[in-house]
Amino acid sequence: MTTTTRRGPLYWPQMAFTIAVCAFLILPVALSMLAGVSLNWQRGPAGGLTLQWIEQVWALYAETVARSLAVALACLACDLALGVPLAYVLVRRQSRWTRLVEELIMLPVAVPGLATALALIILYGGLHDFRNSSAFILVGHVLFTLPFMVRSVLAVLSAIDVPTLEEGAASLGAGPFRRLATVVLPNARPGILAGSLMVVTLSIGEFNMTWMLHTPLTKTLPVGLADAYASMRMEIASAYTVVFLLMIVPALILLQLAAASASRRSKS
Repeated sequence: MTTTTRRGPLYWPQMAFTIAVCAFLILPVALSMLAGVSLNWQRGPAGGLTLQWIEQVWALYAETVARSLAVALACLACDLALGVPLAYVLVRRQSRWTRLVEELIMLPVAVPGLATALALIILYGGLHDFRNSSAFILVGHVLFTLPFMVRSVLAVLSAIDVPTLEEGAASLGAGPFRRLATVVLPNARPGILAGSLMVVTLSIGEFNMTWMLHTPLTKTLPVGLADAYASMRMEIASAYTVVFLLMIVPALILLQLAAASASRRSKS
């Protein structure tokens, strides 16, 4: 016996509104991508399709793509090494001081990226080798993305009774490192994966801070994209958007699948 769901009078207006919002968000990106594979962006597909603009972008900016990926992965590694232990300590040591630390961690998000970049230049600008390296951009990205990793892990760990779980494991003879590896980290996995998703996407797409921190030899994808739109023909700039999306969308899908799988395992 099958059951049918009755649709109320607001179903179709809500559906139309949802479709309109999706079109509003997706249509500009779709048109930009279409211009990147058109011989002439003003004529669109009617003028013919080509991959020559993407080939030119890859020839000009392949090093920039590799640098952005390297910085994003290094930023993720730093955030995992710093953020997960910090979230664990904040959960285990609840006090007014830890709450103050939680608020201070969010300052880089509240402060404009340009202001943070200026502070880094004032602090480290005299170290010329460091200033002219990708590591300088990495420091800025870690400052900007670390709060998202800490908050994601903290939210998951706060939802469970970590002290009680650890006490139970300790009563069974588990030492500190074994409790961390078999109790804390498995329960924190959904938060870690969600934080990783935000860190990678924010690092790859970060522009304001990176624009201030970069040098001509340390451009990242968003900075290169801005340069392409400012100084090259529209087809090449749009092809740069295609390359950007082809690089970031598969990474987002993989991270989301991993997060969903970890969430299902934790529930089961």
